[in-house]
Amino acid sequence: MRQKIRELQPNPALRLINRWVPGSETRSWSDGLVGERVTGRRLNRLRSRGWFTLHAVQWASGADIDHLAIGPAGVFSINSKRHRGKSVWYGDSAITVNGSVTRHIAISQSEARRVSRILSKRSGADVPVRPVISVVHAAKLTIKSASPPVLVLAVEHLDRVLSGLAPTLSPDRVAHIYGVARDARTWAG
Repeated sequence: MRQKIRELQPNPALRLINRWVPGSETRSWSDGLVGERVTGRRLNRLRSRGWFTLHAVQWASGADIDHLAIGPAGVFSINSKRHRGKSVWYGDSAITVNGSVTRHIAISQSEARRVSRILSKRSGADVPVRPVISVVHAAKLTIKSASPPVLVLAVEHLDRVLSGLAPTLSPDRVAHIYGVARDARTWAG
């Protein structure tokens, strides 16, 4: 994200000013970066509980996976969504932000499927990946789904919820998947 922000505005002084201009593309990317940092710090709290985390995992295309969390409860592909001061609502198949429908669910599901395919191929065994959306700085988060296809959480609950899920992976399996995930060659193809 930092690279994209630098591309949008190479001048450091103008980049700083544009971070505060409502509606500017630089501000949008800067808000996203803040969301990713907040989520990353929260996920790093899982380390003492047998989890490994990776942040900004780069695909060959230049796109990235915001975060991967690999631990006793499985593998999670986590998208950070900063909606500062907004009302976020999650139903059975959609998220709205201040009443406008987003593509957050479809994008998160697609990313998790892709991550699962790659990790399964590279590790030599099936690696299910669950999509998660970390909602950062929303004024209100309402969840109205009995069995959501994507786990949507306020960032302040992220580490507690993930570490509270039932274990499905042995420590050896967690370490193996993490070793595969942290190898840059995994994401190069």
